Amino acid sequence: MKIALLTYSTKPRGGVVHTLALAEALAARGHDVTVWTLGRGGDAVFFRPVHPSVSVRVVPFAAEPDETVGDRIKRSISTLRAAFTADYDVVHAQDCISANAVPWCIRTIHHLDHFTTPALADCHEKAVVNPVARICVSAAVAAEVESGWGYTPAVIPNGVHAERYMEAAGGSAAAVAGRRFWQDRLGRYVLAVGGIEPRKGSIDLLEAFAGVLGAVPDARLVFAGGETLFDYRDYRDAFDRRAAELGISYTMLGMVPDEQMPPLIAAASSLAFVSVKEGFGLAAMEALAAGVPVVARDLPVLHEVLRGAAQYADGTVAITEAIVAALAGRAPAPEAGVALARGYRWDAVAARHEDFYQQVLVAGLAARADAG
Repeated sequence: MKIALLTYSTKPRGGVVHTLALAEALAARGHDVTVWTLGRGGDAVFFRPVHPSVSVRVVPFAAEPDETVGDRIKRSISTLRAAFTADYDVVHAQDCISANAVPWCIRTIHHLDHFTTPALADCHEKAVVNPVARICVSAAVAAEVESGWGYTPAVIPNGVHAERYMEAAGGSAAAVAGRRFWQDRLGRYVLAVGGIEPRKGSIDLLEAFAGVLGAVPDARLVFAGGETLFDYRDYRDAFDRRAAELGISYTMLGMVPDEQMPPLIAAASSLAFVSVKEGFGLAAMEALAAGVPVVARDLPVLHEVLRGAAQYADGTVAITEAIVAALAGRAPAPEAGVALARGYRWDAVAARHEDFYQQVLVAGLAARADAG
């Protein structure tokens, strides 16, 4: 099959990571795969090298400093729409922007948002309603779609490159040096991946960490990532005010080079994954692959994906207690998390997408025959 996968950014957000890994796995199965994206901030390539078996089309997208988020979303859609050429058997969009930019697509709904800005709400709604077929990476999100819109998406979980994180946690000289680099720089740290933003529950984590410091004074709170289309300056300001009130000094790494992420995660004493909304929880699964204790928000989707390999908590006190327990070595056996992560193979994910694409194509041919 000739397949186009579309995403909205070159930066390492969860949906972008998913898109590239799926593209490479589909190409390894013999398909002709092209990834389309917008090159924000002058980007001409993705945050990591893409296997040469996958074609990449980066559409230039210049920044406009005074642009509102709504206007940026509209311009993102129109820019990608104008550049996209639809000479494919399958067009598969991975987000609201790309799903609105093409006339016909399959859509993966990674998670659902609730927007009040009219442009964002319209983008979100059309990206659920207009696609010809839908995939979710968890049954919990699929149930939300069915409850809210009456559609029954296929459920195809994410894959995990577990070996990368297992290797980073291993005993080779390179792995030990990789972990030491971060531990020498950061000390004993609790890591949060995804930046400081409302969906990630960052202020909740900050409040909980104040209690952690009471029990483990040498612990450090570290954030990695944070690339986003949205304007979270007000939330970040509130976060900084609260950090000052609590007397917490945290470290914000921003975007970390892809090759440094496995040792960063493997060197952490715990991964805090307290998002208020998630579709799968890829960063948490990567931490489990590295044998790192995970403290996760008590959400149905995270129970579904992480099962008994993580500790679950909701509310400041419970999150504090779970992190303290993880730092004290009172966490589920790491072997369970490693085994779980190894079960999410990208080749199996690609095979299930391949089958779903065939079903959609056959259904489309049958519908056209009936109409004729």
